[in-house]
Amino acid sequence: MKTVILAGGFGSRLSEETTIKPKPMVEIGGKPILWHIMNIYGHYGFKEFVIALGYKGEYIKEYFLNYYNFQSDLTISLKNGEVSAQKNCNRDWMVHLVDTGTNSMTGGRLHRLQDHVGNSTFMLTYGDGVCSVDVNKLVAFHKSHGKLATVTAVRPTARFGGMCFDGERVIEFKEKPQAGEGWINGGFFVFEPGIFEYLHGDATVLEAEPMENLVRDGQLMSYRHDGFWQCMDTIRDRSHLEELWQSNPPWKAWRD
Repeated sequence: MKTVILAGGFGSRLSEETTIKPKPMVEIGGKPILWHIMNIYGHYGFKEFVIALGYKGEYIKEYFLNYYNFQSDLTISLKNGEVSAQKNCNRDWMVHLVDTGTNSMTGGRLHRLQDHVGNSTFMLTYGDGVCSVDVNKLVAFHKSHGKLATVTAVRPTARFGGMCFDGERVIEFKEKPQAGEGWINGGFFVFEPGIFEYLHGDATVLEAEPMENLVRDGQLMSYRHDGFWQCMDTIRDRSHLEELWQSNPPWKAWRD
């Protein structure tokens, strides 16, 4: 199963870092947060990624182009420039890097990836948040209900989008409400290919009309995660994640 990671936004609220690099490449513990997110999925056996590039996408391309060599021991002939690598890379990932436009919105980026995703169930998350969710349990829950979409619901402070439920079915999805139950969109979605029928061009905001229409059609289900979740919107968020990484990072399920 492929995992789509939206990594093309401007990250304007983290401008102290994102003037020189895209937000997913801002580092936690010396590694881009994108690397942390991919390790969450990789730990559960999901190792094929489709990364939606946009703002400063060349920075992400350069990182993965050099990843193998940077993780390996190298022998370089100064006579002819030949380089041989003694493999030291333990990440057996397949990474597809796809330019989805500088100004595309979240749904627009996904819309552009339809051919790359194919006709199978896939996962999607944002390139700026980490979570202790058990991805295998998330996928099993999605397969159990037979609907088009599953969103992982989390409960941080109430400054993001909110959801209301009838059992496990989402009956209201509002981005950034003034008040609500406290459950918000934590990303870590699972989608059937039918989601593409709800997307219409680069200007589509995934969290707006497509989600609202999925709710209308009874096709959006919630996987409620009571554990750790944290996005990286600000320097304060980045500093908090850095502090956690130096002690006992709750999202780190993998072994180095």
